[in-house]
Amino acid sequence: MTDRNDDDLSRIEIPDDLSGLDDLGGDVPDDLSGLEEAAAPGEPTITLLVTQVAEAKPLAAACSLAGIDVDAVPSPVGALAVLRSAPKAADATEAAAALSRILPMAPVLLLDRRGGRIAASRWNGGEHEDDLAAGLVLSGAPAELEDLLLGSRTADQVPGSVTSVGMSRWAAMRALSAGRRKRGKD
Repeated sequence: MTDRNDDDLSRIEIPDDLSGLDDLGGDVPDDLSGLEEAAAPGEPTITLLVTQVAEAKPLAAACSLAGIDVDAVPSPVGALAVLRSAPKAADATEAAAALSRILPMAPVLLLDRRGGRIAASRWNGGEHEDDLAAGLVLSGAPAELEDLLLGSRTADQVPGSVTSVGMSRWAAMRALSAGRRKRGKD
């Protein structure tokens, strides 16, 4: 049998305060200032504009005329515009305002993902109408929208996607008029 005196706890020194933790390295702030930075999402990692435009090509044409570089993707709820540039919050709102001016008959939804959070807002006639609950917007969303927003697919991986980049003014006007003629036949 072993002698319990070998396990004597009297040799362990327990400090009265936590000053000994300073030796562990790293800074531990005295306040909660770091939480504000963690809570504030950065710039968007992806931005989508959800429209009621029936097809991707006319949406790409409208974006081209508005000077917005997007990849337009077809979806069951209307074509989606995926901003091509490294999105910035200011660029996203400018794009939503510009597109909603060109499409005055229907609202444009701006969806962006920032640091794990999704924000949604409604734009009409170039003006921000209101912020929406992203969960409600996404509750009935088609798979294309969710895949693009979450980054599991890129716009060029969706069949029928069309880019506005490089589309001439003439080609854009032709695509829009073809869409009107097609809609008039229905």
